[in-house]
Amino acid sequence: MPLRHDFRRGAALMLAATALFAVMGALVKDAVSRIPFAEVMFFRAALALPVVLLLAWRGQGRPELRTRRFPQHVLRACTGTAAMGCSFWSLGVLPLAEQTALTYTTPIFAALLAVPFLGERIGLWRALGVGVGFAGILVIALGKGAFGGAMTGLVLIGMAMATLHGLFSGLTTLLVRSLSATERSSTIVLWQSILMTAITGLVMPFVWVTPGWGELKVLLLIGIIGGVAQVLLTEAYASAQVSSLGAFSYTGVLWAVLIGWLAFGEEQRWMTFAGAGLIVLAGLAILRGEMRRQPR
Repeated sequence: MPLRHDFRRGAALMLAATALFAVMGALVKDAVSRIPFAEVMFFRAALALPVVLLLAWRGQGRPELRTRRFPQHVLRACTGTAAMGCSFWSLGVLPLAEQTALTYTTPIFAALLAVPFLGERIGLWRALGVGVGFAGILVIALGKGAFGGAMTGLVLIGMAMATLHGLFSGLTTLLVRSLSATERSSTIVLWQSILMTAITGLVMPFVWVTPGWGELKVLLLIGIIGGVAQVLLTEAYASAQVSSLGAFSYTGVLWAVLIGWLAFGEEQRWMTFAGAGLIVLAGLAILRGEMRRQPR
């Protein structure tokens, strides 16, 4: 798909995709309160397959599955599944805004992991971003009563799982960067959807709960909205450079605050906003460092 270099179009599509992902997160939060989170993951992965195939046909002419790096595709699917599992499980125990803010730690972990795995230097902006980002995590934890004995064990695990989402997503980012050197983007995405559907399908006999009509509608919405959001995200990155759109993705925190308040009656603490702000600043600092490293 040729790059159109249309910043306005890319920004608008990124904003729309981020809003839809926030809506999907709210639907997931509702779904995991009634059926196992692994089952929700399966529906999310399986219903994404038609969308991915459509994008592959549209962008490349025909889907391409031939690859010489199948083990790396499997590893990428495993880290992606782990990230989704951490995200979906933590949505069941944390307020939407706090969970969303903690999952935005992906650039922080990607910057850290790039040092041992890719041999990249940490650099001033990366170091600053990593420090500020982890300070944001601590601020959110303090707002939940950490270190003072007020935080319950389940909430602590939820925060850990949401943060681990950032770690696994960071690993996924590095694997995609490595695969992109030799593989077409359609090949990477196709293997991701196929393998994640297979991985989540393996546990279905052990966790399956037959959804009622209400639950089935929510699961279908999760798949459809997630698929549409993925299409919009792909179109956004096809319209403008990734580095120029990164800041717009952080609007997901604002959507999560609004949806959490309207749909779940969640009251937001000022420390949640402060911590989320620090995590966003960390991501922007890392983004600035990446832009300085790249040729103009």
